[in-house]
Amino acid sequence: MSVILCTAGYDHTIRFWEALSGICSRTIQHSDSQVNRLCISPDKRFLAAAGHHTVKLYDIKSTNPNPLLAFEGHSGNVTGVAFHCEGKWMVTSSEDGTVKIWETRSGSVQRSYSHGSPVNDVVIHPNQGEIIACDRGGSVRIWDLAENNCSHQLIPEEDVPVASVTVASDGSTLCAGTNSGNVYVWHLLQYREKTTLIPITHFSAHKNYITRVLLSPDVKHLATCSADHTAKIWEVKDLESMIPASGQAQPDNKPPKPFKLESTLSSHQRWVWDCAFSADSAYLVTACSDHYARLWELHSESIIRQYNGHHRGLVCVALNDYSEAR
Repeated sequence: MSVILCTAGYDHTIRFWEALSGICSRTIQHSDSQVNRLCISPDKRFLAAAGHHTVKLYDIKSTNPNPLLAFEGHSGNVTGVAFHCEGKWMVTSSEDGTVKIWETRSGSVQRSYSHGSPVNDVVIHPNQGEIIACDRGGSVRIWDLAENNCSHQLIPEEDVPVASVTVASDGSTLCAGTNSGNVYVWHLLQYREKTTLIPITHFSAHKNYITRVLLSPDVKHLATCSADHTAKIWEVKDLESMIPASGQAQPDNKPPKPFKLESTLSSHQRWVWDCAFSADSAYLVTACSDHYARLWELHSESIIRQYNGHHRGLVCVALNDYSEAR
């Protein structure tokens, strides 16, 4: 399977799709709960499905409908999941206020970090030594795995939940989206194996809740999904030139320069919850509460394929179309 595309949500099923034809090739029942997030392992062997309290690991190449392993230890909805680059461990976030690191072979918890507030999302820095999570209390925390502590805490807006975070594939940029519809951007600098964060810009991306932010693999685009029934694509370029010389606040109190809006994908009928870029950054798949996933060609802003089959709202999508395992 060179292209793996899967979707899930509130109808308690996980569906695998032939991306180009739009045909559903496989359906897995997830009877325990809705599915909140999906993540495909870098080697394309496994699919992690995050639900209520539990993450289930499925063998993508097998016809066995049962999970290989269940990761049990959270006491609330699991809101985020990500794999280590070699699949050795997995990180999850949960409404129970914790971020947990799991050993993928045994399913055992290796570490647990407390946010003190429901955690909405988690990502792994490309250096594999830091994890970045955001929470309902309004903070973004960077957890240093070597030091085993929180090395940075950012609060974009007081008392405004941070819904989603994304880090660039080259480790240069961190973006966060809030419930007020704003996006915040930091430049990440590595110095003596320590990360320094320099605020670059912030801007209003949507007039309603942001549900997901995602940087493209080539780090030239930022996708934002929202409760306003749209996904938007923003141009990411010249970030170095946007860094203030002082490395601190904007000089002369000049307002930060927002990212340029490239396109608005507006054929969704309800909330857009999730998205996934193709490996070449030319296409985007969106998951929407209107029961549909859509494949967009970004250059033409057109829908190439619509995936029909779920009978309740879609909230998550995962895509891996890389030519070989990373």
